[in-house]
Amino acid sequence: YRVMPSFYYFAAAEYGHERAREFGNQIADLMKQHGAGNKRLAVDRLSHMGTDAIRSHGIELFDGLEITEQARMIKSADELVLMQRAIEVCETGMKAMHDAMVPGITENALWAKLHETNIALGGEWIETRLLSSGPRTNPWFRECSMRPIEPGDMVSFDTDLVGPYGYCADISRSWRCGDGKPDDEQRRLYANAHEQLHHDMALLKPGMSFREVIENAWPIPDEFMSNRYTCLLHGVGLADEYPSLKHRIDFEKKGYDGYLEEGMTVCVESMIASEGGREGVKLEEQVLITKDGAKAMSSYRFEEDWL
Repeated sequence: YRVMPSFYYFAAAEYGHERAREFGNQIADLMKQHGAGNKRLAVDRLSHMGTDAIRSHGIELFDGLEITEQARMIKSADELVLMQRAIEVCETGMKAMHDAMVPGITENALWAKLHETNIALGGEWIETRLLSSGPRTNPWFRECSMRPIEPGDMVSFDTDLVGPYGYCADISRSWRCGDGKPDDEQRRLYANAHEQLHHDMALLKPGMSFREVIENAWPIPDEFMSNRYTCLLHGVGLADEYPSLKHRIDFEKKGYDGYLEEGMTVCVESMIASEGGREGVKLEEQVLITKDGAKAMSSYRFEEDWL
């Protein structure tokens, strides 16, 4: 165990470069003592000062994320127990949000119910602020605001919650605020999102290539294509993880291939919104890849009476 010199400006100010050199010296000494002549070192995150200091000793640096993402891809039985606990906490927070969702509450105040529940039950933090209402649900990725939610508004959110023990619960639902039934457009959007999500979940099996999943995914109608979600599905563990499967239209430019394996946990995504439309529906389910296919890890209800 060694105490490394801190060389970031907050701690070191004008002594940063001097302390970075000492940091490089310490790493080089560790490599000499324990590396058996190997000068290849994988690093997760490091500023250019630390990188330069290590490389000055002839050490070859590599991106540690490639190694850790692959190592994290398959979840152990113990990890799944911890992840399930995070999902339980997340669903408790979602119920608190649903109970508090009355006309006039602000998006921020509603989102705070999820944070409050997570912290009270031993959770750690929430990665985003993705809750929006009414016209702010389309396009997606607006963070929550001081907007009061109005009667009849669609309310869409993405939890991105890191719960107890550091595991992520990444679930999306869309609700209607206030009394009364959804209008025809809200029902139409929801039905498409529900169909996309469950079609794509039903596809997933160990041994499928990413390309095979993408080619057999739910065909997004042209009307919703421009406001599609950024990916078809992505891995999840301590946070969003490898892999990220792009849509068919994006595959050649942004995608990559690989294989689904038993023990992977992934989040299947849907965002349905018309270009220029008033509202959008965001749904997402976290699933475990088993030998028999995808098993939902969340039990939080969908609005099936809208279908």
